[in-house]
Amino acid sequence: MTGVGIDAIEIRTGKLALDLAETFAPAMDEAPEKYTKGLGVRSSSLPDVYEDIVTMGANAARRLLERKGLELDDIGRIDVATESAFDNSKPVSTYIAGCLEGVFEGDLHHANKGERKFACISGTQSIDDAYNWIQAGRNRGRAALVIATDMALYARDDPGEATQGAGAVAMLIDTDPAIVELSKEQGYGSADETDFLKPNQQFPSVDGKRSVQVYLARMREALTDYESVAGDVRPEDFRYVPFHTPFPGMVKKAAMLTYRHMIRDTEIEDELASEIGRQPREEAFEDEEAFREAVREYMDALKSTDRYTEWYDRTIAPTIELAGQVGNWYTGSVHVARASALAHAAENDEDVTGKHLLVGSYGSGAQAEGHAETVQAGWRAEIDALDIDDQLEARYDLDFAEGTSTRDTHFFAARVSSLAWFKRREAPFVITKRLRRFERLLSVALAVGTARRKNLFSRVKRARAGSGR
Repeated sequence: MTGVGIDAIEIRTGKLALDLAETFAPAMDEAPEKYTKGLGVRSSSLPDVYEDIVTMGANAARRLLERKGLELDDIGRIDVATESAFDNSKPVSTYIAGCLEGVFEGDLHHANKGERKFACISGTQSIDDAYNWIQAGRNRGRAALVIATDMALYARDDPGEATQGAGAVAMLIDTDPAIVELSKEQGYGSADETDFLKPNQQFPSVDGKRSVQVYLARMREALTDYESVAGDVRPEDFRYVPFHTPFPGMVKKAAMLTYRHMIRDTEIEDELASEIGRQPREEAFEDEEAFREAVREYMDALKSTDRYTEWYDRTIAPTIELAGQVGNWYTGSVHVARASALAHAAENDEDVTGKHLLVGSYGSGAQAEGHAETVQAGWRAEIDALDIDDQLEARYDLDFAEGTSTRDTHFFAARVSSLAWFKRREAPFVITKRLRRFERLLSVALAVGTARRKNLFSRVKRARAGSGR
């Protein structure tokens, strides 16, 4: 069989923006640099009152299908990855499928639909599922649609509030892909952890310091496991290394860990030895804490070398440019990082066809996955077709009070009809009303034609009457 990978991508960002330096930092009585330099986030994309994971995912998928000239019959599988789901039974993919059926000819009745959950890594797991489905020959010549869509919103004054964001990434998985071909080799690092939890509650419970430690530990395990099947990895092997990016500051830690691993027992380590010494070896220390302190000192010295700085600026920095403008998208963040890297290549007119990416995905709870991707000949046309720059430019800049009221709306403190939206609502997919029990049925009303819309409202009316509401 020919290669399988990502054939197309579309990104849909929330229509609102919260500037961390100009708006958030003053409200929190903090220096702007805490966010712009420490976290590496300049602004966050947030959902307007008529946007949610369904509308953002459906709008991304709609534009992808239209741009590729696809019909619904061309799609045999729809997988949605999210940790913002609102229904413990009915998957978000069915809601999105219903939206698409409202604006395209035909239907998706013969497409397999599902929803993946494993925190932020589930977007990559959904791609893995689609890859295996195609490689097994069960796709009947059809492609898979993978949609990572999330609203990463936090409680007021939560440390994670500065990293919040909202958006969707739709990806078409198919044979002979235009953007990247996926490697068969994968590496995993997984353990039972409680660094980030959301047990039937509106906002997540996060142990920030522990979460960073677990992220790095699982990434290291995944890289080691990947090498066990793919061979040793070296800095020169990969043009870009996109990581899961809850905020760019965390990626800087992962990059340092990865580079140290890559250069161990290589000529690069030998050449740097005269400047910063050789890497500490655990067997040379009787005390574990002494070894860890030696590693910290070595890494502090390593990140100041020209050799590392040049690698970081070339390989890592381009992957976090977009995240710095949109914040954390949970399941979509590593896929935003990939797009950011390829957009950087396109902007600099660099042909990366045939070059390799080393992709590091992660989900709290916790699991990391590492795999390689090979950039394909059609990558430039697909990346040039993205309109993410236009979307970012068109966002409405929130003041702090507006940002708070928007978050409250999305957690049912208010109804859409009682609040004015910030950006003009654009069809085909927006929320038209909110009701606690039947919210989602009404949220897709504007996605379909008039006759079907009337049918939807009559169904809601009957359901409400039957429930006694």
